[in-house]
Amino acid sequence: MAGRLPRSADLTRFCQKLNRVKTLEDDMMETTFNRCLSTVDLTLLGIGGMVGSGLYVLTGTVAKEIAGPAVVVSFIIAGFASLLAALCYAEFGARVPKTGSAYMFTYVSMGEIWAFLIGWNVLLEYMIGGAAVARAWSAYLDSIFNHKIKNFTETHVGTWQVPFLAHYPDFLAAGVLLIATAFISFGAKVSSWLNHVFSAISLGVILFILVMGFILAEPKNWSAQEGGFAPYGLSGIMAGTATCFYAFVGFDVIAASSEEARNPQKAVPRAIAISLGLAMGAYILVSVVLTLMVPWHTLDPDSALADAFYRRGYSWAGFIVAAGSICAMNTVLLSNLFSLPRIVYAMAEDGLFFQVFSRVHPRTQVPVIGIVVFGVLMALMALTFDLEALVQFLSIGTLQAYTFVAASIVVLRFQQEKAAGPPQPAGSQPSPGPSEGAGPSELKEYESFSDKLQLVGTDKAKVPREPGQLKAAFEPYLEFLSDFYPGEVVTVAVVTLMVSALCLCSILVFGNTHLHLPTWSYSLLLLLFSLGFLLSLLLIWVHEQQQSTKTFQIPLVPLTPALSILLNIYLMLKLSYMTWLRFSVWLILGLLVYFGYGIWHSKENLREPTSRNVSARYVVFPSSSLEETVQAVQPDPQPLTGLPDMATEEAKR
Repeated sequence: MAGRLPRSADLTRFCQKLNRVKTLEDDMMETTFNRCLSTVDLTLLGIGGMVGSGLYVLTGTVAKEIAGPAVVVSFIIAGFASLLAALCYAEFGARVPKTGSAYMFTYVSMGEIWAFLIGWNVLLEYMIGGAAVARAWSAYLDSIFNHKIKNFTETHVGTWQVPFLAHYPDFLAAGVLLIATAFISFGAKVSSWLNHVFSAISLGVILFILVMGFILAEPKNWSAQEGGFAPYGLSGIMAGTATCFYAFVGFDVIAASSEEARNPQKAVPRAIAISLGLAMGAYILVSVVLTLMVPWHTLDPDSALADAFYRRGYSWAGFIVAAGSICAMNTVLLSNLFSLPRIVYAMAEDGLFFQVFSRVHPRTQVPVIGIVVFGVLMALMALTFDLEALVQFLSIGTLQAYTFVAASIVVLRFQQEKAAGPPQPAGSQPSPGPSEGAGPSELKEYESFSDKLQLVGTDKAKVPREPGQLKAAFEPYLEFLSDFYPGEVVTVAVVTLMVSALCLCSILVFGNTHLHLPTWSYSLLLLLFSLGFLLSLLLIWVHEQQQSTKTFQIPLVPLTPALSILLNIYLMLKLSYMTWLRFSVWLILGLLVYFGYGIWHSKENLREPTSRNVSARYVVFPSSSLEETVQAVQPDPQPLTGLPDMATEEAKR
């Protein structure tokens, strides 16, 4: 029996290592970066990340093949769904103004292993996203010149017939990425200025499209003669929503840039709200004018806007649309190259990734090594790989990050403030003694454990409730929950909520198709998992949460994050099994990096003391004394001078 105890203790310590959270500095505004970005800078970064090639390609594709003119409704629903995730990012970005985005938010609330996996997935998401946009940029420019660039490359360089490799090397895509990398390495101010130029041109072209589009609009194109407003019905609208949702995934660049914002507590929430609102307005209005200009079933999915103007006799407008499309794709490229090195920097700074990426150039105050290395890797991907098969990685990585950030909001909201520290024992004075009196503003001391038990009910109403504790109104009905540490029940309830959401969405997605469940079992499972989800939500709600702070707070917690979790999991399960298979392979590679390097070099690992002063829980049985029980569970022989403090602390809890 004695031989098994060390192994059990080692396993416990190992699990604690995996779930340790990041210790934040007292002054979170202190940074090696240059805090030079204003609210306008952050807003334009967010717009640049969201309003890209999707506006010129996605609107026509969804309108013709999925939803018809009801693509407008799809964008409205998708925008609302994105708003749920954006609010979570806004609260975190204001409260934790550090670079790293979803990785950092997960690290300070959920634990190290989860944060590393989020960062690892976001890393791949940005690399594939940037390379895919560069290839789209190259293809769009090539189409303007009648594919002369492609034909020249295939004739003089050759073609490849290898799985997962592109049909031909795209030197133009690789070149534009290398040029963008060079500009990004000059510093945040240069990157922001360049983004301003491209965003201004892109927004100007969108305004031109809207004005001309409404002038040329014909309401008959939504009539029953052309198939009606929603020819594919509700199922088409929801399928279109799932596709349109990914048009709004660029706002996390704002959270990733919070360490370079002048006033992140105000600038980050405002920039996220304004940029998401403008992006939603752009997508919705462009969808309206596109489907009103020409019948939706005649749209060209590859170049819907330019083709619509051409068919209405305004072929010259196609060049303006092409210029706007290229500028919009440039902003997305800058957004990806701006965010990726900063997330890698945050992981390296915490010791979870290779330390070389944590170096910041003293003059430009940006992580130049990370920018150059990952810019070159992105260029190589754009040069050689067929990215169409990998593009769905963007979806699964983003949705997983959204899910964990929403869960982190709930966990953090029901935790005690860092400054408040852990609850102190009732008699915690430098020299405790029963003879010392307590002043009116000091903590009370009691001569015995039984005195405290008698008086704890009397004082309960006077003591302010801590975050994570059961609300006073529910104590008579849920008294058994009062025995847990503050926030403990909430953490378990969040895990239960996520598992219930996963099971519920699995039944919704696979119940009738892959599992072929009979109607009674399908309905029963839906009911059971829905009840589990709602009960977990209720269990979180009956606990106290942090009072309003000076920074932005998301409304309706825990309902808003819970809805975001449910929606994100549902959309993840709608992805193909091949995407999940590739995602699993990438996760395994990430775990190898973490257990081979990150867990050993983590700064939280270096902060851990060699021997901890563990305070044990105890139970007093009728046949034993308090001293005997505490002595039996102490990890190391220690003097019992602190026993009255421990007793009063445990009684309080």
